[in-house]
Amino acid sequence: MDNHLDLSGASWFKSSHSDNGGQCVEVSPDFATVVPVRDSKDPHGPALVFPSTAFTAFVTAVKAGAFVTA
Repeated sequence: MDNHLDLSGASWFKSSHSDNGGQCVEVSPDFATVVPVRDSKDPHGPALVFPSTAFTAFVTAVKAGAFVTA
């Protein structure tokens, strides 16, 4: 079984909150059921691929402050 996802034509974007000196990730909105995530400093490197539902839950938790540390 080949689980390879062709990301060669994917469009990528960085969060508007990623202006912190290069510590950025990019995501691609081009896939219905998964969200590829990559390091913006290595655009030809590997990408992690998350189920859309899991990525949505993560973003919702971030917006709610679930990962804020003192």
